[in-house]
Amino acid sequence: MPAQGAPAAAPHRQPLPPAAEDDGHAAGHSQGRAFSVRTLGQGVPFAQQIADQQRPGLPPGSTPPGGTSAGSGRRRKLAAPPQEGERSTAAGPAAAEQPPHPGAPPQQQPQHPAAGPPQPHLLDASEGRAFAISAPDEGSEGPEPLDGPNGAIEVVDRQPMPRDDELPPEPLDNPRRLLVWPAPDGATQQALSDRGYRPVIVNSREEVDAQIAAYPAALFVDPLTGPITRTALQSLRQAAGAAKVPVLVTAGLGQATREAAYGADPAVLLKALAPRDSEVHPPRVLLIEQNDDIATALTTSLERRGMQVARASADADAVTLATQTRPNLVVMDLMQVRRRRAGIVDWLRANGLLDHTPLVVYTSADMDPAQLPRLAVGETVLFLAERSTSAEVQARIVDLLAKIGTN
Repeated sequence: MPAQGAPAAAPHRQPLPPAAEDDGHAAGHSQGRAFSVRTLGQGVPFAQQIADQQRPGLPPGSTPPGGTSAGSGRRRKLAAPPQEGERSTAAGPAAAEQPPHPGAPPQQQPQHPAAGPPQPHLLDASEGRAFAISAPDEGSEGPEPLDGPNGAIEVVDRQPMPRDDELPPEPLDNPRRLLVWPAPDGATQQALSDRGYRPVIVNSREEVDAQIAAYPAALFVDPLTGPITRTALQSLRQAAGAAKVPVLVTAGLGQATREAAYGADPAVLLKALAPRDSEVHPPRVLLIEQNDDIATALTTSLERRGMQVARASADADAVTLATQTRPNLVVMDLMQVRRRRAGIVDWLRANGLLDHTPLVVYTSADMDPAQLPRLAVGETVLFLAERSTSAEVQARIVDLLAKIGTN
């Protein structure tokens, strides 16, 4: 009978001696072992349950050194595992203060290799079974790109080929063909050959059409060796315009009285050469002339033939005027052509007008400047004459052909 006021000791099972357990184990019997079925599957390894049963008895309500109750019979709610930082902080002092269990194998110090993939580690039994999965090595796993370098699908950035109509025309022969009418003189023939041109004489529209497939540079009308007619000039100009071949016509201006003039009125030639937008619209002519007397005489003659004239003093001023008038024909003094800088020829090409806007250049060096004021009062008139054949004029004509024929 216990003493008054002393708590009654709860009966508990005394563990069998180790010798008895060894005998029972050797005999193949399990009556001497104490198993708690209620603790199986509650996060305690089976080997730890056997070790707890082999330890000496503990007071009721106490907790074994492993931190797990031997068997209260009650189902407890598991708390959420602590975070990685909290877990390492809490586990450090606890591992330093708690001595190892008696009879437990000595703990092995983890060895960290100098290099190698991270290995998953098994947490302590008191924390339950859990695996810490670290991030994989870069490039060791993961989806491969579908395109790009080393991808499943190799993508090559290919530039689209230009269409046939965007390619520059290939020259069919060398030197390049230049349509001329009439046949050039010896000096002009040699000057054209030196600049890489092969003059081809054409006398009709059919002959112009036959040369279109060879991509001629231009139609060059240079009346030095023979007369030209208005009908033939108009037919050749129409054929060249239909084939988008530039037209260059040379001429010379002379001054004389009406009785002494031996050439035709320049307006007759220019009217046959100038295209028009329609039958009801007069041709628009851009005249580039520095001398006021010559410009006034040419303007009066052209307007008398039913053409509209816009006059510029120099090639540099002609670009601004051409932007406003969009001329059908350009007439200018050869000495006014800008040979090394951009001018009216470059503007015509940039605006797509060079192929169907004929260009007429003339020379007037043989005219007496003292007699030019007589043009204003009607004492003298202008007429078509042969152009100058000086070396300077020859060089300027060939340079102009090279500028026109550049595609």
